Amino acid sequence: MKVLTNILNSKYFLWLLLGLPAVGLINAWRAEELFYGEVIHITGEFSTRLLMLAMAITPLRLMFSKARWPNWLLHRRRYLGVASFGYALLHTWVYLDRKASLALIVEEAADFAMWTGWVAFLIFIVLATTSNDASVRALRRTWKKIHRWVYVAALLVFAHWIFVAFDFIPGLIHFAILLCLEIYRLWKRGKLKRHAT
Repeated sequence: MKVLTNILNSKYFLWLLLGLPAVGLINAWRAEELFYGEVIHITGEFSTRLLMLAMAITPLRLMFSKARWPNWLLHRRRYLGVASFGYALLHTWVYLDRKASLALIVEEAADFAMWTGWVAFLIFIVLATTSNDASVRALRRTWKKIHRWVYVAALLVFAHWIFVAFDFIPGLIHFAILLCLEIYRLWKRGKLKRHAT
């Protein structure tokens, strides 16, 4: 039992768990077992769902204050966030590989459905590169201000998903779930502050 607990708590096991789908997707894409639309769809959903999970941890901790698993997730939030960026990077790489034309990429980037994704990706780069202890120490209070941009990135991600997809309903449902969790977080935090006062 202790060995199993150690494995589940290992960051290497978590990275393996988060990275295995990416390895499978890359191999399938190169072997042409999955077509472009499938890879784009799967990588986009993986990235979005990992982002949602990372953002949902605080509301879940407030919702299940006596449970242990939200705290387990909290100590691994950074890994989830970086993994979300990793799948966004793979999503972008597949898109660029498919288009293979700078003129076409720039032309498509002018469309609302596309530039929302590009801006979100740029924010992800900043968040991912500062998701380490050295950045926390160096940036101090500024680090939190930078990482609050995750909310802007999330809005852009969902706008990108909803407007670029053939079926916008799944993106809308995911957005509604995260929105409800964030509304709960704000309400609960406000309630706790009023109670403390």
